[in-house]
Order: sequence, then structure tokens, then C-alpha cells
Amino acid sequence: MSFAADYTLRLDYIFSGDATHTEISLAKTGRLEGWWGRTVNTDNLPLRGNGQITVRDSATNAVIYCNSFSTMFSEWQCTPEALHTRKAFENVFLVPMPKDKAYVTIRILDKRDSVTALITHLVDPSDILIRPVVSPYTLDKCRYVHKGGDSKEAIDIAIVGEGYTKEEIDIFYRDAKETADQILSYEPFKGKADKLNFMAVPVESKESGVSIPLKGEWKQTAFSSHFSTFYSDRYLTTLHLFDLHDALASVPYEHIIILANTDNYGGGGIYNSYVLTAAHNRWAMPVVVHEFGHSFAGLADEYFYDDGTDQYDLSVEPWEPNITTLVNFDSKWKDLVEKSGIVTKADQRLPAYKSLVESDYKVGIYEGGGYLSEGIYRPYPTCRMRDNTYPLFCPVCQRAISRMIDYQTIVLPE
Repeated sequence: MSFAADYTLRLDYIFSGDATHTEISLAKTGRLEGWWGRTVNTDNLPLRGNGQITVRDSATNAVIYCNSFSTMFSEWQCTPEALHTRKAFENVFLVPMPKDKAYVTIRILDKRDSVTALITHLVDPSDILIRPVVSPYTLDKCRYVHKGGDSKEAIDIAIVGEGYTKEEIDIFYRDAKETADQILSYEPFKGKADKLNFMAVPVESKESGVSIPLKGEWKQTAFSSHFSTFYSDRYLTTLHLFDLHDALASVPYEHIIILANTDNYGGGGIYNSYVLTAAHNRWAMPVVVHEFGHSFAGLADEYFYDDGTDQYDLSVEPWEPNITTLVNFDSKWKDLVEKSGIVTKADQRLPAYKSLVESDYKVGIYEGGGYLSEGIYRPYPTCRMRDNTYPLFCPVCQRAISRMIDYQTIVLPE
């Protein structure tokens, strides 16, 4: 490996533009002690994502590291607001510090799989302006709520508090433990618990709770999170990713779960960015598992509306592993369909899943998913990615999660 394993290079970017224009700007660079990301499969992508980052050695052009991701900016570009307004969004990427000079390339893709923006810039690890980043939340202030293995071999997931005051930190620790336990109660996380670490990072906020614009409530919290993201009342996110990563700079982390100290229903999850979910309503734990499916494994939503959205192009195969337009079904779960006996689109015309007996469920091609009732198909009558009441990930989602865990922890065959 052509990188210094003892350091992480943090790259802060601004993605900006509107519905039809995208610009990428490097904001600043930082150095963190230790490299907690994967040390296997570093030169290939797990999924296409809505964007990709690639680090290449400047002398040989060999790929040192690459990864895929999604962003709030790409989501926002599909909203009506983007048709008449320009906005800017923070994004943070962690890559292994190269030993020598390296080129970093960021590319953003649209729903048609076309590159809408690209930037390549040189990074010199000896650059005196790469700032050391240190957080006040050091390991002695944090707690493992589950430790499956050594950080060099297991996947490190930071659980961070949002809207917990100093007096409420004990509540946060309990919420973090419940969150880890809930995720680990689902397969395949349960069967691979030795490959997962969950650490509770007790970030304090000035005020208790989070902002709820619909109620006119605005709170001073660590990451300025709020509901009504993109004017969707239950969509809870933060746009302050620089602050978020500053808080985590001194602990091992690869994935982030943010728990919001509120009983208002909602949450959000962005692939290879973060999960943010309300911690104190009756659906809190099912929601955090669902959103972790998004952020950790790149799973799509399998529910749908009659009016749909403009997020997918039906002439293109979606990159998410659990939905398909049938444009390239061979790349999805065709092998599992053939085993189940459901092999054609017509065969999906079964009664609504709530009228079926679970033992009758089979992997197939069921119309409706990715917010669209027609033209996009899901693999199972229901799943944790479709319904808050369903207690399992479907077989296709389980396989996708298992593959993602393996991708980050073991050497995969070519």
C-alpha cells in the first residue's frame, strides 16, 4: 500500500450550484492521527454511488484509494428550489494519507450516470498548510457500546449525540447502547458483530432538543440539525459536516450515526456520509436501522408514492443494490429470482404483501420502489427498507449488507 497507515487525510469540499450546474471547490485539508478506514480492496468501488473519490500516486498513477458516496447536494438538485436558487453544501471525505504526492479526483454523477462535475488537485503530504485536527472528545471521554474487534480489522461506527446538554449525557449513553443493540439484532449485522465497533461520542449542546422549523423552534445544538430538510417535515439532517467531523477527529470512525434528542418523528441517511435520527419516539429504533441501511450499504428506499419523484431515470439501472429498472437486471438479484421460481415481471402480480403469509414470500420482481409506483422494482413483498413494522431486511438487502461488511474487512477475489 502506498500510503502512511498512521495518518488520515481529511478533505473538506464545497459542492455548489443549482438543478443544472455543479461546482466542486476544495475548502481545506487536515491531518488526523491514525487511519481507521479499510486496508483491503482499496483500489475498487463497492457501489457506483452518486459520486466517487479517487486518490492516485502522482508518479505512477496507481490508485491508492477510492470510494463512492452520495450527498445532500445531489438530493437537493432534484428539488423545486434548485430550479431557481443556487446553494452550497459542505462535504468531508477521509482517505489514507499518501506517502508521496498524489492526485485526488472527485466526480459527481447525475441520475443518468453522466459526470456533471469533476475536480482533480494535487496533495503533498509534506504541505505545512495541512492542519492537524484534534477533537475535545478524546477516547477517555467516549465509550464502546459494542466492540467486536480491533479497530484495524473491524469497522468503526461513531454514535454522536445532537441536542443533548451536559446534564443529559447519561441519557445519550443509554440511547447509543440501545441503537447499537438494535442494529446488531438484525441479520446480517448480528452474524458479523465481531466485525463491527460502535463507540458513543458524548458531544454536548447548549440547548436540549433539535430545531423544528414547522413549530418555529430553533435550538442551539452542536451540529445545527433541523427537521423540514428540503421542506419535507420528517426529514431530519445537518448541513454542518465540518463541525460534525471536527467533533470526531480524535476517535476511530468510518461511519457516523447521529442521535437527535427529540421525540419528534424523523431522520435521514446518506450513503457514506451519516445517519441522523430522532432518538425518542416510538419508531426511533426501526428508523435508525432503516437509515443505517442507506448510509452503510447504499440501500434505496423501497416505498413509493402515486406521484413519485424525479430522482431516478427509468432508462438507467439504479446503482442501489435493492431496486431495479430492469435495464441491467443481471447486475442485481436475478440469480436469487431464478432460485425462487419467480422469473418474470408478470409473476410479481401478487396480493398486497400485508395479505400474504410471510412463509409465502419469495424473492422476485415486485413493482414499486425508489418512490415510484411504476417502472422501478423491489426484490421482496416487504423489507426493513420499505416498512417500519417489518422486522427484517429482505434476502437481497441482507446480501448487500453482508457484501459491504466483507468489502471493508476481508480481501475479496478478483
